[in-house]
Amino acid sequence: MGTRGGGIAMVLDRGGGRWKLIRMTSSKGKSLDSASLATVAAKAGVSISTVSRIVNGQTRRASPETVEKVRRIIEEVGYRPNHVGRSLRRRESRLVAMLIANLDNPAMAAIADSTEAALRAAGYVMFLCDTHDRADLQDDYLYAMRSHGVRGYVSVVSVPSPGLKEFVEAGAPMVFVSRRNPYGPGAFVGIDNVRAGADAADWFLARNITRPAVLFPAQGSQVTRERVIGFCDRMQDRGVPGDAIIRASAPGLSHVDIGYEAACGLPPRNWPAGVMCVSDQIAYGAYRAAREGGVDVPADSAFVSIDGNRINSWLAPWLSSIQIPHDAFGAEIVSLLLQIWGGGGAGERILPHRLG
Repeated sequence: MGTRGGGIAMVLDRGGGRWKLIRMTSSKGKSLDSASLATVAAKAGVSISTVSRIVNGQTRRASPETVEKVRRIIEEVGYRPNHVGRSLRRRESRLVAMLIANLDNPAMAAIADSTEAALRAAGYVMFLCDTHDRADLQDDYLYAMRSHGVRGYVSVVSVPSPGLKEFVEAGAPMVFVSRRNPYGPGAFVGIDNVRAGADAADWFLARNITRPAVLFPAQGSQVTRERVIGFCDRMQDRGVPGDAIIRASAPGLSHVDIGYEAACGLPPRNWPAGVMCVSDQIAYGAYRAAREGGVDVPADSAFVSIDGNRINSWLAPWLSSIQIPHDAFGAEIVSLLLQIWGGGGAGERILPHRLG
């Protein structure tokens, strides 16, 4: 069986009913097992154990000349210490499982990318699992990752499920991202979604837009509900009547489809002067519906969303967006995992957002 993570391919075999590490290679196909140590040892004219000690910082038993020579050859041959393989052999897992709801969403992909980089820098390898926002797949991956002996879990936009409840109650080391733990307190990385919705309202009010619409999924999560609440409450606090705010939703899991269907339900002859979408992808779908209805965006109707995908400046210059610092999530996620592993307990990191 072959797996990949952090630019490393792990080849495993389940002989005798147990997973056994057979070989590890880099993304360029170079071996990262003990043969690499042997190559360095042969070139330096020293033993493999001497190279191993120097690699692990134990230099007192070798002369300064030998240490310098071994380090130079290590650099020449491109050898990298196999911390992952050694950890697996010692049953000290350095594997972390990330369960993410939908990798088609650029925001999710950005979180995964930043987390993988942060884990790799800390000496860990990440398994990435796309649950497609399905409770059954989420549980399948949780149990599968546990069988691989992962050390911790990162749950991005999780959904309530029997397996997740079991893991939480068992005290599994887990960090929740974007959506909080549905079964009580827990480590969390995300933004203040109520405040993000309120900031979107302020953007409209600064432009005297007092007849807006807000588009959201019919089967929304706590995240989308908080964004809608923040938007509507701020509008009403600033004097906009509640019935002047058009609330439009649509069923389904695809935010692009939800945006399109929800926007198709807006009054065609009285299109709102502004549309707030709880995600960038909902805005993409709504934009198509607007164009098909002859609405010029942003001249006739200003669009604001919450996500701030990097592709917006290329594909959606008509869209103003509350930007979430997804690239910064990884470092905070790894920091919380290290805190949990160190016995420090769970915490939360609320990152700042901004209107781009």
